[in-house]
Amino acid sequence: MKTLLMIKPDAVAEGHVGDILGLVERNRFAIRRMTKTQFSREGAERFYAVHRERPFFKDLVSYITSGPVVAIEIEGDEAVSRIREFIGATNPADARPGTVRYMFGKSLQNNAVHGSDAPENAQKELEIVFGGA
Repeated sequence: MKTLLMIKPDAVAEGHVGDILGLVERNRFAIRRMTKTQFSREGAERFYAVHRERPFFKDLVSYITSGPVVAIEIEGDEAVSRIREFIGATNPADARPGTVRYMFGKSLQNNAVHGSDAPENAQKELEIVFGGA
């Protein structure tokens, strides 16, 4: 099973990429591909299409296009659920100590990382970030 772990613009700008990658490796996640990229508005709207009708959609698109992200394809048994546990609750205030969002998240929006929430979403998100390859 594959999933996407994405380091968001706030964590990239604050220099946390190396710290987060170190945690990924120490937790024995298998990194298959990785890229540093910046979303276009259209790409961000596709990526977050599931939230299109939510009131925070425009802010989310503006945020994710505000700077580069580092996208990481993770592969392994139960990759989706394992990454979700590893990154912690969406709101860093609710995240368990030791999770990525607890350590590096600042707010509900600026929460350092994104992790796919389901295998079917992981597939879609990986295709958007890495293309059809």
